[in-house]
Amino acid sequence: MTKTIEEINEKIQQGKAVVVTAEEVIDLVKHKSTKKVAQEVDVVTTGTFGPMCSSGAYINIGHSKPRIKLGGGRVYLNDVPAYAAFAAIDIYIGANALPDDDPRNRVYPGEFNYGGGHVIEELVAAKDVRLVATAYGTDCYPRKRLETWINIKDLNEAVLFNLRNACQNYNIAVNLSDRTLYTYMGMLKPNLGNANYCSAGQLSPLLNDPYYKTIGIGTKIFLGGGTGFITWQGTQHNPNVLRSENGVPKRGAGTLAVTGDLKQMSPRWLVGTSMLGYGCNITVGIGIPIPILSEEILHYTSVTDDDIFAPVVDYSKAYPQMESDILGEVSYAQLKSGRIIIQGKEVPTASLSSYPRAVEIAAILKEWILSGKFGLTQPVAPLPGIESGTIFKPLKERPIQE
Repeated sequence: MTKTIEEINEKIQQGKAVVVTAEEVIDLVKHKSTKKVAQEVDVVTTGTFGPMCSSGAYINIGHSKPRIKLGGGRVYLNDVPAYAAFAAIDIYIGANALPDDDPRNRVYPGEFNYGGGHVIEELVAAKDVRLVATAYGTDCYPRKRLETWINIKDLNEAVLFNLRNACQNYNIAVNLSDRTLYTYMGMLKPNLGNANYCSAGQLSPLLNDPYYKTIGIGTKIFLGGGTGFITWQGTQHNPNVLRSENGVPKRGAGTLAVTGDLKQMSPRWLVGTSMLGYGCNITVGIGIPIPILSEEILHYTSVTDDDIFAPVVDYSKAYPQMESDILGEVSYAQLKSGRIIIQGKEVPTASLSSYPRAVEIAAILKEWILSGKFGLTQPVAPLPGIESGTIFKPLKERPIQE
């Protein structure tokens, strides 16, 4: 049994497509054969909602009178620095950017109350954002200072462009030391006081297509409450990791670079986030439809939390020192039970990503497809797979001689 994306899109337009979420398909295969479900179901929708560090937005503010050249100058949005080295009026703000006067971790642990992710959330919410810029002045761009309010409704372009999102599996963070740690995986209590993880597990997009057979460059997705596209593999994309017999990675593997029109998005699905003692971030909602082109693909989408395993990593030593040691592997079913066993000790678990919000994203995407508002796209190129030999390499340090 095989289908094509074109055939599925035709059924979507005719209102005849059968669409289920990645949670719903699990129940279907419990009562019917995989072959039967693959014949009946056309699309499985996935979702994830969690902090995604390598995110940001580029905007074009429009020309002032007289003109100003922001490139090579300094630009701040609500006192948060934006990158201004493109051209006259194009800037990019990263989710991790901090105001110059933020104390960082000089007052430990730093609170990081406001940063680039919060600016992006306020832009999406159509709030006025204060722009202050200084420039060196040229004959064609004579202005040297600009102070104004900008609003997303007035911007020429406002585009979310994220370098690394939707990680395919990730570490479970714990702390073996005798002091509290503040990390991008949240606060870790001493002596195995807690274990934090960050994945929607059985709903997560790349865990439902472990070999990237349908998800590729050009795939149309739910992004931040609007529509977006996968534009490339994300940074640190590394499909060549240890996998279970079902093909699901047991370590961090694939990642996605994504982009979309910020003007279509919603502050419900792009949320500025403060990480105590670590920095600022943004929590992003992503949903990806998986066309059921074959029984094999349907089999991958029926993966359950019991089938997905992740490594337990010590963030007091192994992670910061780039040591490969792990303390064991546990399933997402165990993680979601609220307790896991590490070195003979019962450890409480917590997730930085929201499973209920992931369920909601998958349901919204399902409704968009059923209503004909959202069609599937044929990827223009696949993501690098295990046959590509892609391996994420650490920095090769070369001391600089003075």
